[in-house]
Amino acid sequence: MALATVNPTTGATETIIEPHSPEEVEQRIAQSAAAARTLRTTTFAQRAAWMNAAADILDDQAEGLGELITVEMGKPIAQSVAEVGKSARSMRFYAENAETFLADQPLDDPSKVGASRAWTRYEPLGPVLAVMPWNYPLWQVIRFAAPALMAGNTGLLKHASNVPQAAMFLDSLFERAGFPKGSFRTLLIGSAEVAAVIEDRRVKAVTLTGSEPAGRSVAATAGKSIKKAVLELGGSDPFIVLPSADLTTALETAVRARISNNGQSCIAGKRFIVHADVYDAFVAEFTERMSRLVVGNPLLPETEVGPLATRAGRDELAELVDDARAKGANVLTGGFIPEDSGYFYAPTVIENIPDDARLVLEEAFGPVASVYRAKDNADALRIANQTTFGLSSSVWTNDPDEEAWFTANLDAGAVFINGMTVSYQELPFGGIKDSGFGRELAAVGIREFCNLKTVWKA
Repeated sequence: MALATVNPTTGATETIIEPHSPEEVEQRIAQSAAAARTLRTTTFAQRAAWMNAAADILDDQAEGLGELITVEMGKPIAQSVAEVGKSARSMRFYAENAETFLADQPLDDPSKVGASRAWTRYEPLGPVLAVMPWNYPLWQVIRFAAPALMAGNTGLLKHASNVPQAAMFLDSLFERAGFPKGSFRTLLIGSAEVAAVIEDRRVKAVTLTGSEPAGRSVAATAGKSIKKAVLELGGSDPFIVLPSADLTTALETAVRARISNNGQSCIAGKRFIVHADVYDAFVAEFTERMSRLVVGNPLLPETEVGPLATRAGRDELAELVDDARAKGANVLTGGFIPEDSGYFYAPTVIENIPDDARLVLEEAFGPVASVYRAKDNADALRIANQTTFGLSSSVWTNDPDEEAWFTANLDAGAVFINGMTVSYQELPFGGIKDSGFGRELAAVGIREFCNLKTVWKA
């Protein structure tokens, strides 16, 4: 089946790209395996020069790439251009720090293990398959590719089928910057063909960012093949507001957290859990601000919320809201599909959600905010931890005891105090529970796909 760019703003098909044949897939895996043997012998300095050159390409083409991203998946143009810049910064970060992150680690007192010297070293594994989503078409890929290539691995990309132009840009990016041919290769294949690539003995590991079902499938195949896997899956992150918080800043951030990327971010605040003492005031203003958002063509600078990336995603979001409303939830604003072409959904705030509504436990991937009234701090924590997800969280308080207590007790891969969750290249990123395992970014991210080898010398 052909891959297509379907503009979510209009619903029109912009570009059709034919998938790779089995022979082409084989050729690309072979190129990746050959490049891995070469790349592991190059120096950090050489790889850093190539990586910085690739970052230069992104910076030079930021405006055009931003428009490509917006046309393929619908985010506001300023956010698309910012994604390109963030990707370039991450590439420079790993170019600068990879050698330090992967330096040999000597044992302080080797005599304790009967040696004159003992140390550990990090070595690349080889070709790593990345199965990536459409919501950040460049950033999600680069945050894998930059550390993987700087470690001496090669990358194989199975990108989402609705962003084929971004996938093909990435296919040539690193080779244009000087990396050996085959160092990074896109595979234009369907989901059904992923398992065979993971099982290929030349492929040494796999990383996936995507849905929970996709993660379970990839993890099962990797486990059967005894291969390393890193999974970053869904999230239904709590945004907890307590009476001691700066409510003005919390409100401004809450709106931004919910609508960033048109609400299609795994780490977006999705469930707004507000202490009863400030619930009415917070929710009234939050609803007012959500109702005033400018929805429209994401290529226009004044647009704050663009379309959902796909019709199926928009319809699934609408089903979650309709299910909650039918079971007694109260929609404060939004809750409908606008009468426009494209895959838009009105910014929505919904409260009094019954426990049997799907929205309680499922991820709302779009501009829909669920609000919950918490009786006290213990009730806020209960609501926050009741889902099967555990990606990130945001807590708003100016009480040091509350800060410490929530930090220690939230089931999440990260806790942000008085700020919205953001992925930073300097900090590890990942989740627990059904949000996945393993970490990306920072030093741990580059070490995930390395062999940690122990060396002992008499």
